Amino acid sequence: MNLIDAKAALHKRKKRKRVGRGRGSGHGKTSCKGAKGAKARSGNETRLLFEGGQMPLFRRIPKRGFNNPFKKEYTIINIKDLENFDSGAVVDPQELKNNRIIKNTKYNLKVLGEGELKKSLTVVAHKFSKTAIAKITEAGGEVKTLS
Repeated sequence: MNLIDAKAALHKRKKRKRVGRGRGSGHGKTSCKGAKGAKARSGNETRLLFEGGQMPLFRRIPKRGFNNPFKKEYTIINIKDLENFDSGAVVDPQELKNNRIIKNTKYNLKVLGEGELKKSLTVVAHKFSKTAIAKITEAGGEVKTLS
């Protein structure tokens, strides 16, 4: 093997750019920051979405309505979705998630009365509509409310 055949090893890390170390380095004088302006000064930290002093977008667009921080969100299912369960089964949010009727149990569950129910089920949920309660009890089932 000759010296000409030797190749340099692959460097896994790139060398850091050292600025402000004289003209000979290629990164001297203004230290790669250009001339003047806020970005050339020390201590420049513009906030996210800063638009150079003009009126920011989130202040220019009109505001409408109100977002209630205490709003309760519900996952809604209908009586017809409970027809897949066997008679006498206890149907709660976890059971509905296991059978892929609802995606997650993050929100409260509300049962609405669309469709028909021919099986007697014990349905456990956070809220029920009046028609849902009527149809479940009419089929011989039971309604339990979660707090």
